[in-house]
Amino acid sequence: MTLNEISYNILNLLRAGRSNNDETISLDQIKFNVKHYRAMFIRRDFARNGLVTRHLEQDLGCLELIQVDASKCCNLPIGCPVYKTVKVIPRTVRFNFREAITYTGDVTGLGRIPLVEPYEISFLPFDKYTKLNPKAYMIEDSMYVYNPRGMKYINVRGIFEDPEELVNYDCTGGCYDSDSIFPMPADMIAGITAGMANGELRLLSSSLNDDENDRQQDKQ
Repeated sequence: MTLNEISYNILNLLRAGRSNNDETISLDQIKFNVKHYRAMFIRRDFARNGLVTRHLEQDLGCLELIQVDASKCCNLPIGCPVYKTVKVIPRTVRFNFREAITYTGDVTGLGRIPLVEPYEISFLPFDKYTKLNPKAYMIEDSMYVYNPRGMKYINVRGIFEDPEELVNYDCTGGCYDSDSIFPMPADMIAGITAGMANGELRLLSSSLNDDENDRQQDKQ
């Protein structure tokens, strides 16, 4: 199902199939709540089971790496080159003790680059066996790669808070658009519908529609 299909279905259920052009509940509001509940259910499911279904995952495709100075101050370079993605990484769903990034690696989607904490990078040159291996780390919303070994692009997959943010990423086959299947298993739809009907949209769903089609609130 697409996000539009899920939202229309929820609206029709709330209105018992009697919505009209002067509907008081906007689809944008329903879509916002669908995303909110999706993130909450994913976090709860991961905390309970520790598993991530592939139907939640989205692929950012090939992200270009550029060489920059490690200094966080633009006017105070420290002469230490690092590599970072040109595009920022969209915000991920909040997991316990880890990023909801499911894969970081080469463009084949098979050669994984370990994702480590930023503070670990300063110790890597002293690692006897893996000091030359690539490592990835996040600072704010940018992904950096330590010792990329000449890689100009990397592939990143993850579970993101707002799947629609991926519309701005140039990738083949995996990016989101208005006609894409919404990355959410069908079994979550019933829970989201029940949560919205009994929560945020409960008062709105009981409000009066404009049955006279004059764009004014009808009197009870």
